[in-house]
Amino acid sequence: MQLPVVNGSNLNRQKLVFPKDFVGDVNLVFIAFQQWHQDLINEWVPLAEQMEKTIPGFHYYEFPVVYQMGWMGRTFLNEGMRAGIPNPATRARTITLYLEKSDFREALEIPDESTIWAYLFDKEGRVLWRISGKFSQESGLALETAVSQLLQSVPA
Repeated sequence: MQLPVVNGSNLNRQKLVFPKDFVGDVNLVFIAFQQWHQDLINEWVPLAEQMEKTIPGFHYYEFPVVYQMGWMGRTFLNEGMRAGIPNPATRARTITLYLEKSDFREALEIPDESTIWAYLFDKEGRVLWRISGKFSQESGLALETAVSQLLQSVPA
């Protein structure tokens, strides 16, 4: 499974293309389809932030996935999200994707938009691991274990 090439802008208005712009050797991406999914992502963020600070080669992102819309709609939505997120680091890691959602979901084998998904990608966008749903101690441990094992196998 592979992340399709996607274009977006982060909330600092920087244009990015993924997987080309992935920073880490292992990249955690939270994929959300509904506004209320942000609450689910927020449950994962403390662990992701701690891991990013302490694990070299690990980086995380948030990809809100929205249907394609015109320039005005995108500007309104992006500026609304930007206003609600004062932290520049959070803005930098939040990349809104305006695309054909069904094609994106099919490429990543996401059956529906009922919950969030967390994917680990390598620098080329290959899927290394994935999980869906809200944070729990078990899911957090599964993420930490996967990242540890994957980074052990990354060539120096």
